[in-house]
Amino acid sequence: MVYNIAIDGPAGAGKSTIAKRVAKELSFIYVDTGAMYRAMALYLLRQHADIADPSEIAAVCQNADISIEYHDGEQIVLLNGENVNAFLRTEEVGNMASVSSPNPRVREKLLNLQRDLAARQSVVMDGRDIGTTILPHADVKIYLTASSATRARRRLRELEEKGIPCSLQEIQRDIEERDMRDMNREISPLRQAEDAVLIDSSQMGIEEVVKAILQVYHAKVVE
Repeated sequence: MVYNIAIDGPAGAGKSTIAKRVAKELSFIYVDTGAMYRAMALYLLRQHADIADPSEIAAVCQNADISIEYHDGEQIVLLNGENVNAFLRTEEVGNMASVSSPNPRVREKLLNLQRDLAARQSVVMDGRDIGTTILPHADVKIYLTASSATRARRRLRELEEKGIPCSLQEIQRDIEERDMRDMNREISPLRQAEDAVLIDSSQMGIEEVVKAILQVYHAKVVE
């Protein structure tokens, strides 16, 4: 049997960290949607698509086949069968991903690739529209959130550990502004799916959140 777990929520809620841990516990594939967008950007660069021409990007992207596998515990992003992990974090790829990701045809192409991957393998996928748009029929849907103050404190710790000076007030303001943009964007706005289980991690540690999601998953599977 193939099972899909969708984890949605606002920025800074810990979705990726939690999704990776849940996937590891269940031996599922963690689908890094951001890496898939970067792989698409790499393909567009290799095809010399004009970064300033949305129609050309829309046409060229149709020939990219992108998937994710795990080899010896390492996530491998495949672009037309090639392991492209080593090429995804360059500034050039990042710039192309930023320009190409809002393109409706790029989003449509990747949505189809993500759905195809989820149809073939058990996956955990996180984002802002997984349970509402990408995997509307996921077996388990989680809406993972935390207060903006909690998310700001978590982000502050991350930046301080990297030696980056920052202001808690500014971080919280940025988070709240991003929440507003995500919730009011025209395409696939951030919202909790009607059948999603709400988990507020404001007073929870990582292990507690993982345990809670696994409990929801096992309850659904037993049913």
